[in-house]
Amino acid sequence: MTNGAAVVGLIGGVVCVFSAIWALYGRMDGEFVNITDSWQFLVSYLGSERLAYAFIWDICLYTVFQPWFIGEILQNVEKSKVGVVSYLRFIPVVGLVAYLLFLNLEEDQ
Repeated sequence: MTNGAAVVGLIGGVVCVFSAIWALYGRMDGEFVNITDSWQFLVSYLGSERLAYAFIWDICLYTVFQPWFIGEILQNVEKSKVGVVSYLRFIPVVGLVAYLLFLNLEEDQ
């Protein structure tokens, strides 16, 4: 069941990096803007859209629960990578990608 975990981790990591870059520099019309314009848009958008406000709460909850959840299942990680994953679990998404990449697949077989 966990054989594809590394692939899911890599794809998810690439999508998140691309999304972060697009959030900082991209626009819907295909042009690129500076970070100041993006920040101003974000602040005005959060003040006017309830859905965006709900996503902020989702991000906050994810940031709180990811370290706790991954900390509870660290025994599933390769023994040589437990230290790395235990530190990276506090960084949202990065910790999940690290966990999926270093998952011990030998116990599954």
